[in-house]
Amino acid sequence: MHRVKSKNQSIPHKPLRYGLFVTRPFALWAVLSIVFVVLAQGLETSTYYVFKKLIDTAELFSSGQDATNMLMVWIIIYPIAAVGHSLMYRASGLTAMRWVTGVQKYGRDALFAYLVKHSHTYFSNKFAGALGNKIWNAADGVGDLIENFLWSGVNVVVAFLGSLLLVFLASPTLALVYSFWMVILIVVSYFLSRRNSGLSEQHSKERTHVSGLTVDVLSNITALRQYVMCTAEIVRAEGATKALRDAALRAWFGREVLLIISNVVMGMFVVSMLYGSFSLWRGGSMTTGSFIMILTLMSGLAGWFSQIGNSMNAFARGYGLIKEGLEEILLPHDITDFPKAPALAVSDGAIVFNKVTFLYGTQPVFSDFSISLEGGKRVGLVGPSGSGKTTFVSLLLRQQDVHEGEICIDGQNLRKVTQDSLNAAISVVPQESVLFHRTLRENIAYGKPDATDEEIFEAARKAQAHEFIMMLPEGYGTLVGERGVKLSGGQRQRVAIARAILKAAPILILDEATSSLDSESEVEIQKALHELMQGKTVIAIAHRLSTIREMDRILVLDGGTIVQDGSHDELVKDEHGVYARLWNHQAGGFLPD
Repeated sequence: MHRVKSKNQSIPHKPLRYGLFVTRPFALWAVLSIVFVVLAQGLETSTYYVFKKLIDTAELFSSGQDATNMLMVWIIIYPIAAVGHSLMYRASGLTAMRWVTGVQKYGRDALFAYLVKHSHTYFSNKFAGALGNKIWNAADGVGDLIENFLWSGVNVVVAFLGSLLLVFLASPTLALVYSFWMVILIVVSYFLSRRNSGLSEQHSKERTHVSGLTVDVLSNITALRQYVMCTAEIVRAEGATKALRDAALRAWFGREVLLIISNVVMGMFVVSMLYGSFSLWRGGSMTTGSFIMILTLMSGLAGWFSQIGNSMNAFARGYGLIKEGLEEILLPHDITDFPKAPALAVSDGAIVFNKVTFLYGTQPVFSDFSISLEGGKRVGLVGPSGSGKTTFVSLLLRQQDVHEGEICIDGQNLRKVTQDSLNAAISVVPQESVLFHRTLRENIAYGKPDATDEEIFEAARKAQAHEFIMMLPEGYGTLVGERGVKLSGGQRQRVAIARAILKAAPILILDEATSSLDSESEVEIQKALHELMQGKTVIAIAHRLSTIREMDRILVLDGGTIVQDGSHDELVKDEHGVYARLWNHQAGGFLPD
């Protein structure tokens, strides 16, 4: 099995180079496929010559000359060549299937491996469904180009060259005419196909947009109905599909123009060749067999000319699909590991922000921001919306890079260690937990893929999830639906907490981890979290201040600045402080924005 050898390997951005890149592991199958197609088309073209020799020999035989043996030889050769060409084509199919399916799998793997290394910011600006389509377009597009290259490219080239040789043997003059029209056809097809490639690329972009729009709407179907936006979204979709249709019409029109011009050139080609061969035959400069050979060649050439037009159109479509997909996926990674970066080694879990400056666009979020968090301590982050809480966590997870300064864990700059080791050292329970469309067992075990069933069950018990899971029809084998839609918000949150418990990383981030739970469940979850937090560095973001009153330390952020720092008891005593004001003004236990 061929696998992507390195996550950092360079994937070519140009469609043809990309095609060679994914073909390299299957070079043997590629060579064999091409050889068999060349042999197949060579044998098929040779049948025209065999047919000519049959006619010329039959004329000799009918005129009384002793040509019986020679006639029998050509009679035997003809079916051998005909059957041989069919067998060679089948051989090309058997080898090409290894080549085509191989490059499609290898291409998908390489693009997926590159795609998932993009930053959090990259994915926040893209449609997930559209990105999936781009991988398929690029990978399958190469497979389509290979099939087109083999059976509409290589065989046509061999057919043309073989026919040129046969025409030359019949008449060098006619061979010059043949070559002239061949050059005309190639030049015209090349320039028209380049234009069609751009049209096909635009069509692909519009199709991707429609696909992404559809996925986006269907993913938010509840909001669509609650806000009575069905009609508005239908109108939006109609506008997108109109743009798609317009692009499809332009691309189709370009293909039809190419076929029309190819047919006109073909007609002029055939007429000139037939007129020339007839004149030579009538003048006695060409045998009857050669004349009939050229007639049959022209019949075959008509199909080959049409094949060239279709081949160019298919190439333009495939090239456009691949180009559009590669341009979107192979953007430079925003966040990368340093060469030979070491893994993060966590001992105490001490976190330091040292003179950090970070801008969101042109708006500064943190400016020369510094804070030290002692390892093994529980720290709460509070503050109004836009105060920098989410950005604080995002920078710690290295979802985005700081513009100045550094963030360290146990003295190690996060930019100088591997991202995988950083993520392995941190467990996160987000505010909105999204699950995979897999079983509950698989979702919980995501925190520890090699976990035993008992470990999974224990983590679920601690997260107060075991009881509701066992009440489901398939228990831990229940599929949760796309993004976990079959579960309630509280159930999804408990599964996410179980996953974090199982991961047991030395640093824990809780982003409103209990906000979706009812009061009774929250009490039990808090007990489990209290146990989980022992010996770990914990950062908890909370709007509900009651959830962080037991933290060792609470940081109050406002405008990217720490305006208060202390325990709950210390901060609440400062009656004029921000924390006391927020505490006193809470409604229903939540911090108002």
